[in-house]
Amino acid sequence: MLGLMQDWPLTVDKIIDHAKNWHGHREVVSRSVEGPIVRTTYAEMHGRSKRVSNALLAWGVKPGDRIATLAWNTGRHMEAWYGIMGIGAVCHTLNPRLFPEQLIYIINHAEDRMIFVDLTFVPLLEAILPHCPSVKKVIVMTDEWTMPATKLPAAECYEQVLSEASEDVTWGGFDEQTACGLCYTSGTTGNPKGVLYSHRSNFIHTLLGLQTTVLGATPNEVILPVVPMFHANAWGIAFGGPAAGSKLVLPGAKMDGESIYELIVSEGVTFSAAVPTVWQGLLTHLRDNKLQIPTVKRVLIGGSAVPESLIRAFHDEFGIEVLQGWGMTETSPIGTLSNLPPELAALPYDEQMKWRVKQGTPPLGVELKLKDYDGNEIPHDGHSYGRLMIKGPTISGAYFKDEGGSILDDEGFFDTGDVSTIDEQGFMQITDRAKDVIKSGGEWISSIEIENIAVGHPKVELAAVIGAAHPKWDERPVLLIKLKPGESENKQEHLDFLQGKIAKWWTPDDVVFVDDIPLGATGKIDKKGLREQMKDYRLPGAG
Repeated sequence: MLGLMQDWPLTVDKIIDHAKNWHGHREVVSRSVEGPIVRTTYAEMHGRSKRVSNALLAWGVKPGDRIATLAWNTGRHMEAWYGIMGIGAVCHTLNPRLFPEQLIYIINHAEDRMIFVDLTFVPLLEAILPHCPSVKKVIVMTDEWTMPATKLPAAECYEQVLSEASEDVTWGGFDEQTACGLCYTSGTTGNPKGVLYSHRSNFIHTLLGLQTTVLGATPNEVILPVVPMFHANAWGIAFGGPAAGSKLVLPGAKMDGESIYELIVSEGVTFSAAVPTVWQGLLTHLRDNKLQIPTVKRVLIGGSAVPESLIRAFHDEFGIEVLQGWGMTETSPIGTLSNLPPELAALPYDEQMKWRVKQGTPPLGVELKLKDYDGNEIPHDGHSYGRLMIKGPTISGAYFKDEGGSILDDEGFFDTGDVSTIDEQGFMQITDRAKDVIKSGGEWISSIEIENIAVGHPKVELAAVIGAAHPKWDERPVLLIKLKPGESENKQEHLDFLQGKIAKWWTPDDVVFVDDIPLGATGKIDKKGLREQMKDYRLPGAG
């Protein structure tokens, strides 16, 4: 017997409809690429998004066509998103931090028909588009006064296009399983692979994110998503903000500590989300200038593991709770969050830290398992390592164009490629990427755990741990350190700093000081690049 409820397809156009109908006056504030602060509302954004849709329809865009964006977090970018998705086309967010060769591959693989581009990236697009034959039109997201002379094919000025388009267009009317967004992940082996979100998955992910144990957004919140919209939908905030009627503050191209602080203070930001490197930059600016940010209550930090030193600094110096999150492009991206249940939150703060440094528990809608390499389940005892497996309506079931073949196990779980533990409280902790784990004498050493402690040393700007070949133990850890400007090298003090905080046999066999530690396109330490950089390194005494 089936239920007798209404058929109301879960399509994302309903999210911006809701924002317009019930929170239409709420502001969306952008630091424009041109420089000035620009203010709009959800009602105005709704109308402008419909103009984008009509322009696309006039150019012959059909459902399923891939329309790319190469842009920062701004109101214009959000308008393009909803305008593309509302007519059943697929919004393909391009990551400008990728190498040009990767961008060319991704654009060609996606067969993008058009690209919306910010002024910042016009030169980049001019260089790569001759190698991208599917792209027939480019829309430069600016006004007529700042529209550049450009070699881009069939270049259109965004504001001029909108001024000539009507708001009279019908959104939706298609199946909720219709493709909605496309984002390529570089976290896999081989070429980047496309994760194709559906309207249903993005809508459910929005509801998942509105749980109080996740983002818990309300109309009272002022949210600053520093995490870019080309990083898995800005972690869902580009949908969750309008859904909740929260004021959004969008940082554009300026994500340095001073610029972020300025927006927080001027707009009264209460919640923000970004990768650890952004928060390190803000922390440095606050300390150097003896500043406070009293309106911010919580920050979400994800993208890579959050060092204990950063969690403590925001709590002790600024009274801000750090909520650590974990996810992937393939998980839309919310996977787990480090919300403490009441029995843990009641503990003294120092005792809470055991769980605050972990990636946390899954919200309703996400299932987790640990398995060994033979497919056997691993117990949730906080000590046993296993491959982290994940399942749910917001988790990828296949890659675009079936790249990589079947990616699910016989129970329908996706292998994240992470090695993790889950404790008795249900808190998951990433110990390494499977390809980065250090295997020493048949046992695993967590590079992430060592890195998170090492970066807490007051002289350290960045720290990374990689495995180096060893004739007896197979691999041993090596600690790579980028010092803060003006600091002097002393290997022993960094080894001493680790004593008592990790197992003795985990202690790195060497400390190497480097001028730089490369970061990947999503702000994580690029271990592949680091291993290439250190390919000629040999452990002392290892030959």
